[in-house]
Amino acid sequence: MSNVELHPETVSAARTAWEQTTLADTLKKCPERQTEFVTAGDLPVERLYTPSDETAGDYVEKLGFPGEYPFTRGVQPTMYRGRLWTMRQYAGFATAEESNRRYRYLLDKGSTGLSVAFDLPTQIGYDSDSPEATGEVGRVGVAIDSLADMETLFAGIPLDKVSTSMTINATAPILLAMYIAVGERQGVSPAKLTGTLQNDILKEYIARGTYRFPPGPSLRLTSDIFAYCTEHVPKFNTISISGYHIREAGSTAAQEVGFTLADAVCYVEKALQAGLAIDDFAPRLAFFFAAHTDLFEEVAKYRAARRLYAKLMRERFGARDPKSWMLRFHTQTGGVTLTAQQPENNVVRVTLQALAAVLGGTQSLHTNGKDEALALPTEEAATLALRTQQIIGCESGATNTIDPLGGSYYVEQLTDRIEREATAYIAAIDEMGGMVHAIEQGYPQREIEQSAYHFNRSIDDGLRQIVGINCFQAKQAETPILLFKMNEAATQRQCDAVNDLRNRRDAAEVERTLAEIGVTARSTGNLMPPILSAVRAYATIGEICRTLADAFGEYSESYH
Repeated sequence: MSNVELHPETVSAARTAWEQTTLADTLKKCPERQTEFVTAGDLPVERLYTPSDETAGDYVEKLGFPGEYPFTRGVQPTMYRGRLWTMRQYAGFATAEESNRRYRYLLDKGSTGLSVAFDLPTQIGYDSDSPEATGEVGRVGVAIDSLADMETLFAGIPLDKVSTSMTINATAPILLAMYIAVGERQGVSPAKLTGTLQNDILKEYIARGTYRFPPGPSLRLTSDIFAYCTEHVPKFNTISISGYHIREAGSTAAQEVGFTLADAVCYVEKALQAGLAIDDFAPRLAFFFAAHTDLFEEVAKYRAARRLYAKLMRERFGARDPKSWMLRFHTQTGGVTLTAQQPENNVVRVTLQALAAVLGGTQSLHTNGKDEALALPTEEAATLALRTQQIIGCESGATNTIDPLGGSYYVEQLTDRIEREATAYIAAIDEMGGMVHAIEQGYPQREIEQSAYHFNRSIDDGLRQIVGINCFQAKQAETPILLFKMNEAATQRQCDAVNDLRNRRDAAEVERTLAEIGVTARSTGNLMPPILSAVRAYATIGEICRTLADAFGEYSESYH
């Protein structure tokens, strides 16, 4: 459709066509949650509002309809009228046994998906008894050394009924192999496993730092996962391309979109170079964004990201399957926005951020605990965070219509501006030869550092107000809140367990499978099958990573 001014009757005709095709097909397969949606005052709420009673402009081309290109208004034709987003609470600490208890607690409270936090040694590929792991075992996530830990982590949790997200990157193929093996032991075939693997190594070089291998071999591992899952684990999202950590490092909303989609371009190109067909793997790509407190900017950010991604996939890469054009994303409320001062205020911040994610059309959501600026969340704080999502979903009315802020002059202007700025960042990275070259030159790192500096300077100068920090400060000592305390004995138990495992397993089989990984790493074969064999033999994450590092080398940051 040409970009000319459209008359209201044209939008009405387009809406009728949408209702008779895309919407009708969806309603046959998945009816809406209820037959009528109303406000608190019993006023009817329509499924979708459009400018059909005013000048339409380029509505159909720029906004369109939910479930149709360019997906500005959402990736599903009924959005939350059909079903609510997945309430996927992020958790993990100490040992697999303790984390398993927290997961079962969250599921009992109404969480509809799991999101696993791993400790730093697991993320980088060191065993718990390694000298490099000292002081970090179980601190920011659960310690996983081998398949034995993974079996304990998901004990009593049926993997054919629960969707699991795993925040893991450098060691993603190993943790995925462990998850597949746990499913096998439960009698669940890989084809039935559902969830998301973060598997986004580029943002580690940009903003986070939990890398192990150089970018080239790391991207090979990413594309090996794409290829393996396309054939064997087709319902699992093979990557969650993350803007969240970029935003946590201090980026602007536009930088979060631009750098994240530039990472996506790199992953797609790498997969295509490996011989995969775009429409075979693109429908399983997923994204992960932050939600900060500027409500309207955040809503516009998600809408702009969907539209820009749809254009990239259809126009730049020639994808033909509409599912390849859909940007589906998980959201987490902004950890960096939480304050240690007046921590009860974080409940309000998290509520605003969660509402922004819902108004922006997220597919799943984690809400932070009010105490996370001070410690891992207590069970009480985690429950309140989950209840925040449930109240938005059940009581706010925000879920009764699709894209309720669509058509707002302010939101549409913000959407257009974020898309333009993000497009400019992608173009700049293209000129540098792609994201790997941009990272080597330090471009995204410097842009984020500069944005973070300006943001913090504006707080220091009083130009930006943060309640409890530079305004409305407490005039008397704050009442201390109960904080989560990790069992310090857990570290020693974990070290003892991995030592005991080494004494019990078949050492010859471990050595054989590790040797197979080394041979494959030095060739061009897919590394997932030998890694899976090693995991089944109870090789540890540290042993597998040492084998890979012998072949690939290890990365240390250096840019000018």
